[in-house]
Formats: sequence, C-alpha cells, structure tokens
Amino acid sequence: MTPIPLLDLKAQLVSYRADALEAMTRVMDSQELILGPETERFEAALATYAGVSHAVGMSSGTDALLAALMALDIGPGDEVVTSTFSFFATAGVVARLGACPVFVDIDPQTYNVTEAGLRSAISPKTRALIPVHLFGQLADIGALAAPDSPWTVVEDSAQSLGGRLRGGMNGHHGRMATVSFFPSKNLGGFGDGGAVLTNDAALAERLAVVRAHGSKPKYLHHMVGGNFRLDALQAAVLAVKLPHLDAWAEGRRSNAARYDALFAGSGLTERGLVTLPVVGPDVHHVYNQYVLRVEDRDALQKHLTAQGIGTAVYYPLPLHLQPCFRALGHGPGDFPHAERAAAQVLALPIYPELPEGAQAQVVAAVRGFYGV
Repeated sequence: MTPIPLLDLKAQLVSYRADALEAMTRVMDSQELILGPETERFEAALATYAGVSHAVGMSSGTDALLAALMALDIGPGDEVVTSTFSFFATAGVVARLGACPVFVDIDPQTYNVTEAGLRSAISPKTRALIPVHLFGQLADIGALAAPDSPWTVVEDSAQSLGGRLRGGMNGHHGRMATVSFFPSKNLGGFGDGGAVLTNDAALAERLAVVRAHGSKPKYLHHMVGGNFRLDALQAAVLAVKLPHLDAWAEGRRSNAARYDALFAGSGLTERGLVTLPVVGPDVHHVYNQYVLRVEDRDALQKHLTAQGIGTAVYYPLPLHLQPCFRALGHGPGDFPHAERAAAQVLALPIYPELPEGAQAQVVAAVRGFYGV
C-alpha cells in the first residue's frame, strides 16, 4: 500500500523550483538580506493580490499578530475577544502584551466564531476582536468591523489566504488581517514568515516601525517594537509562489469535492460515523485543511497511521483549557462546541497534488476501520 503523507511539499516544488532557485541566487548575489527591494516587491504583489492598499511583511504569522496588537497599543487592562478553538498564537500574543484573552465558543459546523458569540463577550474593556478564519474559510462576523466601533477587528487569516466571504478577501473584514507563510500553509515559504494586510496607510506605517524595534529613522525609537522583519530570501521565494496560489487553492477545492463525493457514497455519513466539512454561505473555502468530525477519533487516527496515511488533529485541547490560562478560571464544559470538536476532529491529506487514487485509498481505510 502506497504511503500517503498529510502534506507533500516536494510534489509542489517541481512546479516552481527553477524560478525559486533563480530568485534565491539573486538575493545571494545582491547580499541585501533583510527587508530591501525583494521584500518591497513581494509586499506590493501581496497587497495587489488581496486587493488592499498595504501589506507589511513580518517574520512569522505569530509576529504578525503580535505586531498588529502592538500597533494598536494593546496592553495591561485591555481585553481581546477571540476563539478558544485555534492555534496557541492567537491568544498567546494577547497574553504576552499583558492583555487578557477573552474566549468564545465556535459554531459547531464551521468551527469559526460567530457575530453573536463575539458580541456576547464584549465589555467596556474590549479593545480588539480576533476572529479566526479556521481551516481555510472566513468567519462571518457581520457588522462587528464597522468603522465607528470602539474596538478593532484583526482577522487571524493564518490558514485562509485567498479565501473570500461575500467576495471580499482577507483584509476586507477588519482593520487588519494577519497571514502566515509557515511552510504548511497554502502559501508557504522556506521557513517562517508572515504579513499584515490593511487599507489604513497610517497603520501600515506604524506596523513598519513596530517591526524594526520601533525605530524611524534608524536608532531613533518612537516606541518599543520588536525584530519582526521578513527576510529578503523568504520574500523572494514567496513572490515566486504567489502567482500559483489560486491554482493550488483550486486543486485543494477539487480534492475536497472529491472527498465529499467519496464519503457521501461510503455509508459513513448516513450512519453518523463521519461528518464532512460544512462551508458557510457566500464563502469561498481554500481548504488549508480538510477536517472531518468522526467517532472514536484517536483509534481511527492510529488505524490510518498503521495504513501509512498521514493525519493531524487541529486542535486537541481548546485554549481555555490550556494550563497557562488556568488563571482565567475556565473549566471543562465552559465552551462545549469547542471541547467536542477537539475530541472529534481529524484532518486528512488535501494538498493540491494529491492523486485521485490516494483519496479513494483514504476513504477505503476509513470505511475499513468502521467496518462499513
């Protein structure tokens, strides 16, 4: 039986390898390694792709989130409302600034936060909302990003670059959107990287200052920032890969549709053993992950691993139950939809180069586990 990895970056590499080598050689020969023209060119191309005025490159998706909150002067005494079902960085950056993460539950079908959920957690101390666009589809937060709101919406788009809601891409549903270029993302670099998207020129300028230790010009520090700069080498590689992004997303969407059809004819969904991903209304999903909700998840994962099929659990423990957030006073049962999802979700291989036969093999292995 042919092994099926969760992600095969080498399969993608063949489509842009020569161009990437040329770009890397150009950076090496120039020896302009930090920011500089390569980063500026990529930032301009990324902003054009997203349809926003500005893209500010950052050293990682985590640092993009951190810099976004720093640019808003968020700190002790402030509250930031966000999902309890996300990667740790979403809440970790809030705590690092001395602010308080305020968690909300998720929609049990899309795994995203909702307008009602976020609104229920807003208090006079709320300075920002961070809706997480999980697994590749944008969260619908309705009117919460209205310009006259006393809070700022920062979209956590680490997994959803290229996704759309009502035709608007990342950066059009908040004052800022942060993206990640971790290698496993739909647009991944050759290491860490990230960016902040915004239509606010003053905020873009402030973000550029924040990422360079708060200095402008050099050695004149207007604030305490950080070292969040995007390396020229990463920018050059990302600029090569960006024109492929929509085609790769369509490959993922095609694979998702094939999974849907294969599972629909398997008998698994009818018996309630497997629940397929649900796409919200007016959403263009880019499937950074294809996530099932399954019965006896851990045993199924072990079975698939034994069959040579790669899987992953995003995420095994909601943020409100993480030990480092114990002081917030949450316990089991506080956010039941997230807790149930953490016990049942399982991500299958979905990368664009995944062969059709491999998908049939995955579904057959799942059917074998359940004896269907």
